[in-house]
Amino acid sequence: MDYVTQIIDPPPSRNQLLWSGVRALRKPKLDGPPTLPKERLVRSAVELSTAGIAAYGRACGFRREQGVPLSYPHMLAFPLHLMLLTHPSFPYPASGMVHLANRIRQHQRLEEGQALRLEVYCERWVAHPKGQALSIATRAYSAGALVWESDSLYLRRDIASPVGEPWGDALPLETQGLARTQRWVLPADLGRRFARVCGDYNPIHTSVIGARLFGFRRAIAHGMWTLGRALAAQQPPGGLDIAQAHCDFKLPIFLPGQVALWNAPATGPRREFEVRNFAGDKPHMRGLFIWTAR
Repeated sequence: MDYVTQIIDPPPSRNQLLWSGVRALRKPKLDGPPTLPKERLVRSAVELSTAGIAAYGRACGFRREQGVPLSYPHMLAFPLHLMLLTHPSFPYPASGMVHLANRIRQHQRLEEGQALRLEVYCERWVAHPKGQALSIATRAYSAGALVWESDSLYLRRDIASPVGEPWGDALPLETQGLARTQRWVLPADLGRRFARVCGDYNPIHTSVIGARLFGFRRAIAHGMWTLGRALAAQQPPGGLDIAQAHCDFKLPIFLPGQVALWNAPATGPRREFEVRNFAGDKPHMRGLFIWTAR
């Protein structure tokens, strides 16, 4: 597919993103299958700043000796995701799009102060059993080399005839062997606090009233906070060279609340895990984290 590159410097402000979201609440009814947006959004030099990494670390529980968190570049690229989902060329309203899964791959060590070129684009439609899904690609380059990448799957529910290849990338996990390793107590304002770090001010995360407008009884935690918190509990000290993380988001986490991290027995630099409710009978996220040991 031929993309049209748009350089986004400086990045959009919070108010610009919110206004774009309001304008995208309604879209014309589709006459035929959806078309993939052709925009490739680029930020030419985004710094892995010490202050930004520290704020993200405080929000998710990372320690400085763990180096740049594996999930951190996603936070830098997320405003570009919002720009694509609220762009006039995107065929569905941005509200109601559900983040289903994330696949992250890091190809070389990231360092504080390093500048990344971020490229974000709609990669492909995916036919999901619950509706029409879309994969958004994020690619990060340093000195011309691909150093980090992710693919984020978003779902529009209740689309009768979704297009694209069938979704077949769900994480398998033998849940019987998992043991509870941590308990997390989540405050009511977690969504607002994380929004200030990641830029995702979706009202389902920041407001009880906003959450109820979209069918939730209370505000829910960001899925990417859940992934970040789980990786913070498992990322080794000393930083990462080559690593990957896969996660499938399951049931929402209501705020305030308590959840727990459940792990399979560790096999070297490989962790299989779930975030569940404290009782352990309802999954919120399933994940896999692998890194190359030094």
